Amino acid sequence: MVSSQTSRLYRPMTSRHPYEPHRAATPLELFFDLCFVVAVAQAASHLHHDVTEGYVGHGVLGYLTVFFAIWWAWMNFSWFASAYDNDDVPYRLTTLIQIAGALTLAAGVPSAFDAGNFLIITVGYVIMRMAMVGQWLRAARQDPPRRVTALRFAVGITLVQIGWVARLALPDDLLLPAFFVLVVCELAVPLWAERAAPTQWHPHHIAERFGLFTLIVLGESVLAATLAIESGLGAGHDPRLIGLALAGLVIVFAMWWLYFDRPAHDLITSTRAGFRWGYGHYLILASAAAVGAGLAVSVDYDTHASHLSGRAAGLATAIPVAVFLLSVWVLQVWPRQRGPVTVAYPVAAVLALLAPVTGAPVHVIAAVLAVLVAIVVATGPRTE
Repeated sequence: MVSSQTSRLYRPMTSRHPYEPHRAATPLELFFDLCFVVAVAQAASHLHHDVTEGYVGHGVLGYLTVFFAIWWAWMNFSWFASAYDNDDVPYRLTTLIQIAGALTLAAGVPSAFDAGNFLIITVGYVIMRMAMVGQWLRAARQDPPRRVTALRFAVGITLVQIGWVARLALPDDLLLPAFFVLVVCELAVPLWAERAAPTQWHPHHIAERFGLFTLIVLGESVLAATLAIESGLGAGHDPRLIGLALAGLVIVFAMWWLYFDRPAHDLITSTRAGFRWGYGHYLILASAAAVGAGLAVSVDYDTHASHLSGRAAGLATAIPVAVFLLSVWVLQVWPRQRGPVTVAYPVAAVLALLAPVTGAPVHVIAAVLAVLVAIVVATGPRTE
């Protein structure tokens, strides 16, 4: 009994087997995802408000930069957990610190969008990343075969965090160039570290984790559109908003169907494929969350609460839908399917981009995606 209790309090952080059976997301990972919902919702909400007020460039740039911080911190934790999750007390406490950092980041989103003040976001981000450094240092001590890899992660992440803090002191005209430089550095750290000895992540687990986060951002899209329509109806506007709501649901339902049409673990067969899969998901996740903001913009336009033209309001939904379709096509369709479906995805993306020239862009996009789902169903099984 004592031995069992001790193992629950502390377990060596050795690499888990990459093909252990029945590997699934843990309650701690699900809690981690749940807390990231706040940050995603904040980013999408401010994108909606900036775009509907006509500050499109400001809103899109702010959204993409903030979402990078959300996505990158989430992805690094998920990949590390796939390789090293031992679920003891130190691991749990360190993960809870990362969650606190995520909530701090979410609290800083309004000031970043409204005043260009990235202090709170940076503090939250650095909290998350330095907690990750602690995890890697522990792995370096307890997993000798991958000691060099873990130390490279720890050193690289630390140096980049110093860069993020130093960025706060730069003049305004250098903030954006510094951001892109630091993004490149963040993306380069895993490429450099994994060259020493690749970590032993679990393909099924990774595919499930990304699928769960995709569900979160799709859920945010449903929530954002629902709240916008509820507000419009509550203000006494035309009940035809219900038609817009139904079209929005068809879009989100179709996006879910297309992403989860077939299991994805067989696509993550090597470290190189893992990088392509993980990095490519920035576009999938960011665009999926942005669809909700676009649908909310369409509601604002229909209720005369937006400063945009009808075509611009339609593009707020059309562009993220097109990016989502093309990203799913590149990552999940093209590598393993041939035939009509490989043409249908890019054609559907083009048709979505053309939808704003019609009088009902959201309805047209919904129809296009419904047809695409029908083609996918007709041309192949959903499972292998």
